[in-house]
Amino acid sequence: PAVPGVAMRLAALLAALRPVLPLVLGLSLGCSLSLLRASWSQGGGEEQCPGAVGPPGARGGGARPEAADGRPVPGHEDFKPRIVPYYRDPSKPYKKVLRTRYIQTELGFHERLFVAVLTSKATLNTLAVAVNKTVAHHFPRLLYFTGLRSAKVPHGMVLVAHGDERPIWLMYETMHYIHQHFGSDYDWFYIMQDDTYAQAEQVKALVTHLSINQDVYLGRAEEFIGGDEQARYCHGGFGYLISRSLLLKLHPHLDSCRNEILSVRPDEWLGRCIIDFLGIACVSQLQGQHYHTYELAKNTEPEKEEEEEFQAALAVHPVSDMTMMYRLHKHFSRIQLDRAYQEIQDLQMQIRNLTSLTPAGEGGLTWPVGINAPFLPKSRFEVISWDYFTEQHLFSCPDGSPKCELSGASKADVSEIIESALEQLNSRYQPLLRFSKRQLLNGYRRFDPTRGMEYTLDLLLEAVTQKGHSHVLAKRVSLVRPLSKVEIIPMPYVTEATRVQLVLPLTVQDLDFVANFLDMFAMNTLDTHDNALLTLLFIYHPYDAQRVSQVDVFAGVKAMVGELEKRYAEVKIPWISVKTEVPSQVKLMDIVSKKHPVDTLFFLASVWTEINMEFLNRCRMNTISNWQVFFPVHFQEFNPALVYRGEQTASSSTDFLRDGHFDRHSFAEACFYNSDYMTARTKLAADILDRDEVLESMEVFDVFLHYSSLHLFRAVEPGLVQKYALRSCNPRLSEELYHRCVLSNLEGLASRSHLAMALFEQEQANST
Repeated sequence: PAVPGVAMRLAALLAALRPVLPLVLGLSLGCSLSLLRASWSQGGGEEQCPGAVGPPGARGGGARPEAADGRPVPGHEDFKPRIVPYYRDPSKPYKKVLRTRYIQTELGFHERLFVAVLTSKATLNTLAVAVNKTVAHHFPRLLYFTGLRSAKVPHGMVLVAHGDERPIWLMYETMHYIHQHFGSDYDWFYIMQDDTYAQAEQVKALVTHLSINQDVYLGRAEEFIGGDEQARYCHGGFGYLISRSLLLKLHPHLDSCRNEILSVRPDEWLGRCIIDFLGIACVSQLQGQHYHTYELAKNTEPEKEEEEEFQAALAVHPVSDMTMMYRLHKHFSRIQLDRAYQEIQDLQMQIRNLTSLTPAGEGGLTWPVGINAPFLPKSRFEVISWDYFTEQHLFSCPDGSPKCELSGASKADVSEIIESALEQLNSRYQPLLRFSKRQLLNGYRRFDPTRGMEYTLDLLLEAVTQKGHSHVLAKRVSLVRPLSKVEIIPMPYVTEATRVQLVLPLTVQDLDFVANFLDMFAMNTLDTHDNALLTLLFIYHPYDAQRVSQVDVFAGVKAMVGELEKRYAEVKIPWISVKTEVPSQVKLMDIVSKKHPVDTLFFLASVWTEINMEFLNRCRMNTISNWQVFFPVHFQEFNPALVYRGEQTASSSTDFLRDGHFDRHSFAEACFYNSDYMTARTKLAADILDRDEVLESMEVFDVFLHYSSLHLFRAVEPGLVQKYALRSCNPRLSEELYHRCVLSNLEGLASRSHLAMALFEQEQANST
């Protein structure tokens, strides 16, 4: 009877050990293999004791043998790295390292291509203008060089006049000027004449395939008249490319070339100079790249030229007049556009062929092929809404109105997209069918940040067959205007050292919040010695202004300012008193503007603003004189009585910017330069004449929007947080400003979920 009991206990033990049995077997096998490997490695030879002296050439410990002077013996690849400690001679004075403004300067990066166009006084307003309108905007930097300049320089052209029309002198001065001003900034220099048409994109693509470490003199190689057959110069009419290294080597010899080399043609003179002093001749092919050119004959029709040499030309010469320049540009632009479309079709075909090999299969193919898939929202709050439009009206207006007239860029956008839809339909169904538009029934569009602008059109079309039969039908088409190449907009350089002048308007209703504003200003600017000043603007009601000698409503604020000036002896906080019933922002700014220099950077603040260094630096960086003004959208916290409903307010860092919203209805905060404001204000004064009542319906934002050509940068500002406060809306202001103030108060109460919860609790309380 005992045997079955032992068997049962053994079975129970095996059942308990079964889950860990693979782990035990794995550990046992691993240990066994480790012991076997150790025995094999130790039995392979004699072991030498550490520190024992062996025969010459024997190595111990894996260290690299060294010679008597401490250097490693040649022929051995294994070595130990040695850290060289930093040592500074205490006897030498310490020299502070000055960092460059841009990191690319410190790393030694250069711009890619500089273009010089040789022109003359006679052709400056004709051929040079044609060059400027056709290819100038494709090159990163382009300058025009002439001997004598005309009285009026064409708009948009940077001209350098040397004061002498002699061709050799013009070439000499041009090369000297390029070396002096741009020799250290660019890798390649392309020199052309104003009677040359150059394919800008092809020239830029050419320099990207050439090494900058070689001395390059590339162009259309021509033989010297009566000279050596091996020595060639680059014909100036077809343009030529010079590398930076060649320019640096050539510059010391320019004076000698000017005095010793006699030539009639400037391109021959330059070629002879390069050959005589550097021994480098012009080539038409280098590093597998060809410099294709085409000599244009008289009465040539560019549209009818089908020669392969003409189609592949980087430069065409001579161009007789402006019309021919524009015709060439149109023809080559069409060629490049056809190549781009063909390349897109080839890529789309490759994508279709490869899609079947992917895990998703052909079902993973997106439309249009090669464009990112539409954005997939993760919740209903991320759904991108469609805007409805017709050919006359838009039903999603910027000002929030339900319907507005379709005009400006939106009207041009709709017209272009309808024409594109008809063009695509006709290209697909012709010659069997030819479509013409009767009417746009419905139009929808939305902007998808992952791919671009999407359109859905319901078109009423008339289809005509080859036999002339017509039929009216409705067809829905979908189109996408994809996001093109992202461009970096050049902006003027600004620093964070600019002094900021804060302007704080105060009314009687703001007295309860002044103390907190001054405390934050002192803590974040005065204690940190930030380069910021403060000016207070006391706005007296006419009734309070008459009683100011008996009762000053701003006496408490003035006392707080006095305490700050005593605490910070070097700080002065001036104030300005104004008497008005309607505190117009523009009128108040007019008073402040006259009392400060034109180069003052203003920050127009509100009493609920909590000043901090982070925002002041962004105010400095985002405001650029004569270029851009900055209107931040502050973060408004919700009413804590509705959000927390008696609970303790969350103060952890994870709750930052959670219980509130960015107040897009408020334009109270603004950063701008006084000079920009004065310029816009002058245009406003000329428009309204003496109708000062118009200023009561305007804010500073409106002045810059309607009477300035500057960039208006309007963006959310997480560093500008305001505590909840019920603003007092002045009914004497314009209807629009009053309505905007009321909306700001209403949307600043709480979120929809918080308001719904408050209503639910109120209904529950009423029902009980």
